[in-house]
Amino acid sequence: MVLALLVSMGCVEEVSFNTQELESALVVEATITDETKPQQIRLSRTYRFEEDGPTPESGARVWMDSDDGMISFQESLEPGLYLSTSAYAASPNTNYELHIETNDGSSYQSRSTQMVTEVPIEDVYAVREASDFGDDGVSIYVDSFDPTGTADYYRYEYLETYKIIAPLWNSISMIASDNCDVQLGIREQEERICFNTVASTDVNLVNTSGLSESRVQRHLVRFLDADNYIISHRYSILLRQYAQSQEAFTYYRLLNELSESESLFSQNQPGFFEGNIRSATNQEEKVVGFFEVASVSERRLYFDYEDFFPNETLPPYPSGCTEIAPPQFTPAGTCGGLVTGIRNNEIRFLRENFSPNDVFPGPYYVVARACGDCTALGSNVVPDFWED
Repeated sequence: MVLALLVSMGCVEEVSFNTQELESALVVEATITDETKPQQIRLSRTYRFEEDGPTPESGARVWMDSDDGMISFQESLEPGLYLSTSAYAASPNTNYELHIETNDGSSYQSRSTQMVTEVPIEDVYAVREASDFGDDGVSIYVDSFDPTGTADYYRYEYLETYKIIAPLWNSISMIASDNCDVQLGIREQEERICFNTVASTDVNLVNTSGLSESRVQRHLVRFLDADNYIISHRYSILLRQYAQSQEAFTYYRLLNELSESESLFSQNQPGFFEGNIRSATNQEEKVVGFFEVASVSERRLYFDYEDFFPNETLPPYPSGCTEIAPPQFTPAGTCGGLVTGIRNNEIRFLRENFSPNDVFPGPYYVVARACGDCTALGSNVVPDFWED
């Protein structure tokens, strides 16, 4: 990697990063669980710093050997994503080994691994409190316990789903014709209440090996600032707990340490670290990723904003909701800002403008789409699991 850093006369110019050479390495994301479902394995290739993202590895042959027999995987409609050909659940005291053959004839295999004892989540709960930085908000904690004492390493991830209510929704719609005419109608789809689901991206780990018992107690999995709009109405989190092997825990811990490096100038420089997958055709080839077989426990939590912030002002909406009344026509008689905004799907009707003036000359007051149409921020389909 070439680093261009020019400092002159007290001014710092833009730092330019550019990858000159890149060794193409296979990236394997593979966590098999004890849930009966189509298991999935994702394959891709490393990518340059300046590129948008990884390149999917398509056309590979993927299978898993176990004491119970072979489990085959087939590439899905999404390139690089391979699903088991039938629903499958990993079993305890069973050896598993992943095998991959890529289009170019290269072969890869993992070390044999077994699933760790299942450990159920005891509780997931929310508490209003200040963060370590003094910010008011809601902390979400998890408790769990393994009475057998065989599971000491845990990884957590979550899916959070939240309700969105467009603050300036109106049932009236606007349609612009080719001659710049604007007609009003009734909206045909739900655009006031929506939902959005977002997956966690951080690596959240717990190690209980140094404790007197395998107990996870009051472990923080998420902090939501009081000004975070996603808790404005109703919020839900589905927490998933993976009981891991020590080897898997160590891999994710190293991954987390590298991802948290605050600067390319820090002493902890990012680099390659080995997982449990290797090339069977070239011992010098590097393979990124880890093949994990883990037991999973999950639990869902709901809460409303008023549960923790009664009678308090809602968090700021993510889109500025300034009311404007743009002109329907320009002074030259062409289509004005109102028509352009409708055609570009940028605005929504708010109310009629009964007193046009130089500042608000248009016939209607309008707002940015997100303020009057929640589908700009989420889906109008109510999730199957949702509870009000």
